[in-house]
Amino acid sequence: MKLRQYLRDNRITVTIVLLAIAAPASWLLRSWVVGAPPSNEFIGPPIADYVLYNSTVWSYDVDGLPSFSMTAPRMDRRGGDESLYINAPVFELTSKKPGVPNWHGNAPYGWVNRGGTEMRLDGAVYMYRPAYAQGPMATLCTSNVRGWPKENRMETADPATMTQGPSVMNGVGLRASLNDNHLELLHDVHGILYPRQNTTAKPADCRAIAATATGNGKAG
Repeated sequence: MKLRQYLRDNRITVTIVLLAIAAPASWLLRSWVVGAPPSNEFIGPPIADYVLYNSTVWSYDVDGLPSFSMTAPRMDRRGGDESLYINAPVFELTSKKPGVPNWHGNAPYGWVNRGGTEMRLDGAVYMYRPAYAQGPMATLCTSNVRGWPKENRMETADPATMTQGPSVMNGVGLRASLNDNHLELLHDVHGILYPRQNTTAKPADCRAIAATATGNGKAG
């Protein structure tokens, strides 16, 4: 009887205590039945230390000679690893042989690590080397390229089209050593090769080939 009398006389206090106990108990029960909520693993892009507009960066090889340069309307330097994230890069890879022209190119996006020893070209990549005394103009169309500028090497696992003069080669996967102008297609290689002395065939450009293939696909 004393307990009933106590509860009746202190019903407000008792109610508050019961609610205080019930709230965490119900949360623990729900967690045990439903499980923990999924963790949000999205961190978001790294924050830029600073942004450069309409700028150019240069990289030099181990001998202090120019290796490559890159110009872009915007470059973001990220504080975590001090790398550069680049919009619409236009680049030039320096030739290591006298008399051989530099390679030029562009891509939608690029990335260069802190030391300039590694770069990525994301999206569609177009490159060309002007004609010179020992060879006609060469072009390369591919995508998602990884490169090592100080060594003048690059590679991709994506399809690639190479032209040199009128000759055209297609394949999947590419390795290139631009120091000796060696480009190697790795898989499913096919194309048309013309002898160097042929003067009747018109020079090709991989961009024109891609445009023609797209047009044919739409027409069909």
